[in-house]
Amino acid sequence: MAQFLKVASLADIPQGATLKADAAGIPVALYNVDGKVYATSNTCPHRGGPLGEGVLDGTSVTCPWHAFRFDVATGQCANQPALKVACYPVRLEGQDVLIQV
Repeated sequence: MAQFLKVASLADIPQGATLKADAAGIPVALYNVDGKVYATSNTCPHRGGPLGEGVLDGTSVTCPWHAFRFDVATGQCANQPALKVACYPVRLEGQDVLIQV
């Protein structure tokens, strides 16, 4: 069974911010949307751009390389519906942000 791993502190991800993190060698991106934290792969499936460096607008993150947009809650790409980024379950324990990988 997959386990939850601490990847950040809530203080590291202010509301409306993105953050790159590492979960047991897996590059992930974290997003704080109105106090709810989401996690996806940090790698854009279009050309490998770093989603954790993207611009967050609501639940949509824009990849900084080629402006592909992804819903951080579902992983669905707005530009090409056939593309999807992996999403990971998130759990908060106090100020610790844990994701399941």
